Amino acid sequence: MEQLTLYYLPSCPYCLKVLRFMEKSGIIIDLESTSEPANQQRLLDVGKKNQVPCLFIGEKPLYESDDIIAYLNERFVSRDKT
Repeated sequence: MEQLTLYYLPSCPYCLKVLRFMEKSGIIIDLESTSEPANQQRLLDVGKKNQVPCLFIGEKPLYESDDIIAYLNERFVSRDKT
């Protein structure tokens, strides 16, 4: 199973949307705030842009809150219902 890490900014409404979905669904993954300069640099080094929310699936970035929610829903929530 690949490591999942969500990079977020606490004041970003799109990040909050993802975080609320995770909380409601009981999804626990690593969280990294881009308030920290080192985390901002990782976004630039690996993802080539400073955009949040960003879900790293291993070393592959996934952007856009709706896409992240769809991925997490498929991986965690939909599996539980089958």
